[in-house]
Amino acid sequence: MTDLRLAIWDVDGTIVDSRETIHNVMVEAFRQSGLVPPEYDDTRRIVGLSLHEACAQLAPGASAEDIERLVTDYRNTWVRARARPDFHQPLYEGALETLEALRDEGWLIGMATGKTRAGIASLFKLHQLEHFFDTIWCADDGPGKPHPHMVQQAMSALGVAPGASLMIGDAIHDIAMGRAAGVRTLGVSWGFGEAHELEDAGAHEVHHDFGTLNSSLRAFVPVSGVG
Repeated sequence: MTDLRLAIWDVDGTIVDSRETIHNVMVEAFRQSGLVPPEYDDTRRIVGLSLHEACAQLAPGASAEDIERLVTDYRNTWVRARARPDFHQPLYEGALETLEALRDEGWLIGMATGKTRAGIASLFKLHQLEHFFDTIWCADDGPGKPHPHMVQQAMSALGVAPGASLMIGDAIHDIAMGRAAGVRTLGVSWGFGEAHELEDAGAHEVHHDFGTLNSSLRAFVPVSGVG
């Protein structure tokens, strides 16, 4: 069908404000592993990558054994963080309304996230968003960002061509993934990536609030190809 439109969303830093939590968990994992914790500016640059690759970039001098221990510590720290009664990761203001509008306007909605399935389940327990997504792809499903696998799988699962699909994300890895899959990329500047980084990564558009993002989505017309 030629009228299909697919919006593929990143989660952390795009729909959910997880900046503080992710950095705090990473810092705690490094401390448990006996490594020097990263600064926030370093953490934000690896969000979206596979956990092993992210840890390797944050600890370039660490051995393979150190990286494995760090990955385990990070996952265990996340489990403990989610179990705390005060655990909170708010939706960005306007995110829910945008998802509702897309659903009302007949869009198909996908997810392409560096989260695990367990992380997605935790998100859906915290925020009732599961019903919005027609297809969900994550770190457990194959190559992670910036490989195009998740975007390609989302399009294939729903039968939507690249020219009728969009990738929406806050990180350069989202933009690289979308570009590699041949879809239009909409960067958002309220998460982990800075506007100039998203532009340098090749984002077709960069938005600073949901108002302009919504306008762009309403104006989107599927095309035969994306440059």
